[in-house]
Amino acid sequence: MCPQCRAFITTSDRVCPYCNEKVAPRIVDERNPSPIMGLIPSAKFTTSVIVLINIAIYIACQINGRLVEAGYKNSYDIFIGHEWWRLVTAGFLHGGLLHIGMNMWVLNDLGGEVERTYGTARFLVIYFVATVCGFLFSAYMSMTPSLGASAGILGLIGAMIAFGVRNRTNVGKQIRSFYIRWAIYGIALGLLPGFSIDNWAHLGGLASGFGVAYAAGTPVHASRIGEQFWKALATVAVLLTAVSFWQMYMQFTAQAPPVAISPV
Repeated sequence: MCPQCRAFITTSDRVCPYCNEKVAPRIVDERNPSPIMGLIPSAKFTTSVIVLINIAIYIACQINGRLVEAGYKNSYDIFIGHEWWRLVTAGFLHGGLLHIGMNMWVLNDLGGEVERTYGTARFLVIYFVATVCGFLFSAYMSMTPSLGASAGILGLIGAMIAFGVRNRTNVGKQIRSFYIRWAIYGIALGLLPGFSIDNWAHLGGLASGFGVAYAAGTPVHASRIGEQFWKALATVAVLLTAVSFWQMYMQFTAQAPPVAISPV
């Protein structure tokens, strides 16, 4: 029904054919917007882009395995060679089909939830900081090379735990309990025999993701200046990621011997 002239119109009408007044989008459409280009859900567009980037990089690495050697986490290259960009690129590399399949499956579901809860800008900052801090903590604690998106994924779990902690309702309590179990499962998996998983990166990502999300809060009651601040940080995160991959591309020209790499 048109809110102006009260005439019956269709759900696809954006201008009333009777009074020519614009019709606001339906609430259900705002909550569940149409997929972009009919393929990518609007509510988790950024998550979908990150998943696609990971898949594209994995395919490129299958074509030329030296790409992995140019970007994985290596403590010596990071601290002695000052190749800090590896803290970013390591989060987009994977060691096998099962590795990337499991990580992208979780990221697609969990990332969409975090993106809807915190908004795109905060989501990008949380994911970036969790990836960098996860691999930085791992580099300090272990000399074993590693790679994978799980540091960022554990950061997203930490973000949802932070949401549950800040939300002092029964719903918040349930969300907190649910994602704490996720965190425990993620850490416990790395303790099982036969799994070569970098739990240091998991712990670093979980803690930093929680810290950033708790400090950020959700955009519901944020001021305009606050939103601009997080958008600026998100822009910096994207630019640093792009620069890191440029550095990885430059490193790609260097020869490196094969190494054993632990998945994250």
